[in-house]
Amino acid sequence: MTTTPPPPDGYKPKLIEVALPLEAISDKSARERGIRLGIPSNLHHWWARRPLVAARAVLWAALVDDPSAHPDLFPTKESQAKERARLFSILEDLMTWENSNDQQILSVARAEIIRSCDSELPNILDPFCGGGTIPLEAKRLGLPVFGGDLNPVATLITKALVEIPPPFLGLPPVNQKTTRLLRYEEEKKIWHRAQGLADDIRFYGEWIRRRAQEEIGHLYPKVQLPDKNDSSEATVIAWLWARTVKSPDPAWDGHVPLIKSGILRRKKGKSIIWIEPIVDRVNNLITYKIRANGIPEQKGTLKRCIATDVPIEFKYLRAQGQNNQMGKTLIGIVAKAKGGRIYIDHDDYMDLPDSPVPIWKPDLSLPLKALGFRIQGYGMKAWSDLFTNRQLVALSTFSQLLIEVRPVIEDHACKAGLKQNNIPLRNGGAGARAYADAVITFLSFAFDKLASSNNSLSVWLPGVECPVGPFSRSDLPMVWDFAEANPLSSSSGSWKVMVDGILRAFQSKAWPLYSSTQITTIQQRDASTYLNEFDQVLVCTDPPYYDNVPYADLSDFFYVWLRHNLSEIWPDECATLATPKRSELIASPERAGSRKSAKLHFESGIKDVLTKIRKVQHKDYPAIIFYAFKQQEVQDKGKTSTGWETFLQALVDAGLYITATWPIRTEYKNRLRAQRSAALASSVVLVCRPRSEIAPMETRGGFISALKADLPEAIRMLQQQNIVPVDMAQSAIGPGMKIFSRYFKVVEADGSAMLVRTALGLINEVLGEVLSEEEAELDADSRFALTWYEQYGYAPGPFGAADVLARAKVTAVDGIVDAGIAISQSGMVRLLKREELKSDWSPLEDKRHTDWESVQYLIRRLGRSEMEAATLLRQLGGMADQARQLAYLLYAVCEERKWSEEAVAYNGLIAAWPELTRMASSTSAEQQSFL
Repeated sequence: MTTTPPPPDGYKPKLIEVALPLEAISDKSARERGIRLGIPSNLHHWWARRPLVAARAVLWAALVDDPSAHPDLFPTKESQAKERARLFSILEDLMTWENSNDQQILSVARAEIIRSCDSELPNILDPFCGGGTIPLEAKRLGLPVFGGDLNPVATLITKALVEIPPPFLGLPPVNQKTTRLLRYEEEKKIWHRAQGLADDIRFYGEWIRRRAQEEIGHLYPKVQLPDKNDSSEATVIAWLWARTVKSPDPAWDGHVPLIKSGILRRKKGKSIIWIEPIVDRVNNLITYKIRANGIPEQKGTLKRCIATDVPIEFKYLRAQGQNNQMGKTLIGIVAKAKGGRIYIDHDDYMDLPDSPVPIWKPDLSLPLKALGFRIQGYGMKAWSDLFTNRQLVALSTFSQLLIEVRPVIEDHACKAGLKQNNIPLRNGGAGARAYADAVITFLSFAFDKLASSNNSLSVWLPGVECPVGPFSRSDLPMVWDFAEANPLSSSSGSWKVMVDGILRAFQSKAWPLYSSTQITTIQQRDASTYLNEFDQVLVCTDPPYYDNVPYADLSDFFYVWLRHNLSEIWPDECATLATPKRSELIASPERAGSRKSAKLHFESGIKDVLTKIRKVQHKDYPAIIFYAFKQQEVQDKGKTSTGWETFLQALVDAGLYITATWPIRTEYKNRLRAQRSAALASSVVLVCRPRSEIAPMETRGGFISALKADLPEAIRMLQQQNIVPVDMAQSAIGPGMKIFSRYFKVVEADGSAMLVRTALGLINEVLGEVLSEEEAELDADSRFALTWYEQYGYAPGPFGAADVLARAKVTAVDGIVDAGIAISQSGMVRLLKREELKSDWSPLEDKRHTDWESVQYLIRRLGRSEMEAATLLRQLGGMADQARQLAYLLYAVCEERKWSEEAVAYNGLIAAWPELTRMASSTSAEQQSFL
C-alpha cells in the first residue's frame, strides 16, 4: 500500500501545477519566433533564448491560484473547470503579441496575481538570466526582480533590458539637433517611455557613422555600374570572397578557390544568379563571372580542385591553414541599384585600396578546443583571425569613435539640464555622466551586431540576398566563401542597419512600460554563490543544457570587443580578459579533460544549485525551471537523453518535488521533426516544490501501484487540455515524476535506490497501458482496424490473420468490409486509405458507423477547410470523444513505426480540435437562432 506524503502547511496549488493552455502557449511562442524585427532580442544576440510569451505565461501561472485551491468558492470539478477557462482566457490575452503593453489587459492580469498573493508580491529570482527573458517578463508583470549570470555578456544584455532605461524614462533627448528643433518650433513634446534615450542613440549613432565615413570612407569606394552607357556609380553592399589553397595537383601552379555553392540569388519567381569560376589552363588563370537565366553546372569547388579535378581532402585544407598558406580571392561584388541588388563581376572593378594597420585588434587566443568550434583546425588562433584586415580597421575605427563620442554626449546632457554629479550608471547615477554611459552601452550593442556581420565567417544567403553572421546555431564552424559587408552603406551588415535594429527594439510592442520605482537588480554572479544571498524567493530560471551550448566560449566573440568599448563604464563586468569558464555549468569534455569529468562537473554543479534553490524557494510558490535538450545517446535499454536524465536525477537528489512538466514548442505547428525524439519540445517547463522533510520511502511495487492508481486521471486531464499526441509522453512525465519525487527514496528489490532512468521507463510503460485500456471504449470494427493498422498499415495482409483478429475483437471481416473501411479480395485484406473512402459519407446516414471513419473523414475534411471538419464534428455529437481518443492511439502507433506523414495528420487533428469545437458550437448556435 502506498503512502502519500502530507502537503505542506497552507499549500495552495497554483494554476501551473494543474493546467495550462499548452497549445496556445506553443502557438504564440512560435509566432513570436516568426517576428524577426522590433523585439528586445534585437538588442544583442544570445543563444537559446526562451520566447517572451512563454516566460510571461509560466510566471503568471506560477503566481495565480488554481481553482482547486479554493474549494469553498469552487466545490465541484465543473465549477473549477469553468474558473480555469476564465483564467485561461486572461492568460491568452496576456500572451498575445499585440497586447504586450496593453495596460488594461496587464491590469487584469496583475490583479489576479495580487489577489492570489494576498497583496504581498514575492521577489522573482533568475540566477541564470542569460538573454534576460525572464527578468524582462517579471518586470512587465510588475514584480520585484533579481537576476544574475556568471557571463558578463549576459549580465550586460539583461541590464540593458531591465535596469538601464528606468532612470531616464520620460526625459527628452539631449542632442543639440533635437533640442534646437524643439526650441525653434516652440513646442513642448512629451517624450514617453524611453523615446528620448532612443532618439539620442539614433543621433549619436549617426554622429559616429559620419566620422567613420570621413576616416575610412576611402577604404569602401563605390563601384561603376557595368552598363557601358551608364557612367553612374553605386554603393557596394558586400564584397564576395573565397578562400584559396595551393592546388594539391603539381600540374596546376597556383591557388584554387574553395566555394561551397556559388549561388547568389535563389528566390521564388526570379532567376537563379550564381558565380561561375572559369579556368584558363593556357594562362594558368582562374576568373569569375556572374551568371543568370540558367542552372549552375558547378556545385561548389570544395571537394575537388576546379583546375585539375584532383580530390581535395579536409586534412589537406587544415594543413594549408595551419601553415598559413590559405589565401583569399575576390569572386564578385554586390551593389545597391534602383531595382534592388545588382551583381558585378570582380574583374570589372578596380583593385581595392590597401588597408592600413588597425588601431586595435582583439588578439585574445581562441580556446584550443571547445564544443562546436572548428576554426582552430584551419589556422585561426586568435579572435582577430576571424576578420580581414579591412574589417579590423573598420571595427577598430568605430570602437575608437565610441570612446570619442562619450564626452560629447555628457556635455550635451549637461547643457540639456541633467545633473553634473559625476555618479556613473553602474553606481545608480541618473545624471549627465550616467546618461552618457547608457547611450554608449546601447551603441556598443550596435557595435557587437556590426562585428557579428563583419567577419570572415559571414555567409551570403541567396534566399534573402544579404550577409549573415556565424551564429545561426550554437557553434562556430569554418566558412569557405564569405561576404564582407560595407559598414558605411545603408544596407544589410552596415552600422546604420545595426543602430536601426536597436531603435526597433525600443519601439517594439514587447518592450515593457517600465516603472522607475520597481525593484530591479542584475548582477554578474555565479548562480551557486548568488543563491546564498536570498531567502523566500520565487525562482524562475533557464539553466544551461548539459553540453548543448558553449556559452562562455561563444560569447568571447562579443566580449573581446565589449571589454575594449565598455571597460570604463562597466569595470566589474569587464574585469577579466575573457568570460569566466572554469565555473560555467556545462558538460564540456574539451574543458574538463574527458566525458566522464565533464559529466561529473555538470552533475555536481547542477545538484548544488538545485539544492540551494530548494532552500531559498518561497513556501507558497513553486520553482519554475525551463529545460531544453536535443542531445541523445543510445543505451542498452533504449534511447535516453543524458542531459535530461542527469538533470532530473539531480533535481530529485536535491530534494525537490516535481509537481508538473509542460513541453512548450516554439517551432511552427506543422513542423514536426524527429518524431521519436524528445527534441520535439523546444523547452520543457519543470514545476517544483521542496519535498517534505518527512517524506516516506516506497518499494518498487508500491511505486508502480501508485502510478497505476494516479496516472490515468492525470492523463485524462491532459487530454481534456488538448495536449497534442506529440507532447503527451513528455507531459505525462510530470504526473509520473510527481509520484516518484514525492518519496524520499523508491527502493529496488536489492535495496538500492531507484534511478530516474528506471522511473521514466516505468512511467512510459504505464502511460502505454492507460492509452491501450482506452481502446476498449471504441466500437469493435475500429478496435480491429487499430490493431490491423499497427501490424500492416495500409498494406494488405492475409485473410486468415484478419479473420482470427476480427473474431478476437468480436466482429467479422465481412462486417468490416461492409462498414466501408477495408477491402477483401484474392485472399488478402487491406484497410482503405483516406482518399479511397466514400466522397459523400455522412455519419447521419451510415448504418454501420465506426470511430475509425470519424477520424479519417475528419482529417480528410480538415485538409480542405476547418469549416468542413467543424461541420462533421457537430454531426458526430457525443461520438466525437471516441474519435479524438482514437486519434491519440493512432498517433502512438505512427510514432512507434516512424510513419512521420501519418503522425502529422493525427497530431494535426488533435491540435485543431479546440478550434473545430468552437466552430461547431458556433454553427449549432446560429442554426438554433435561425430556427
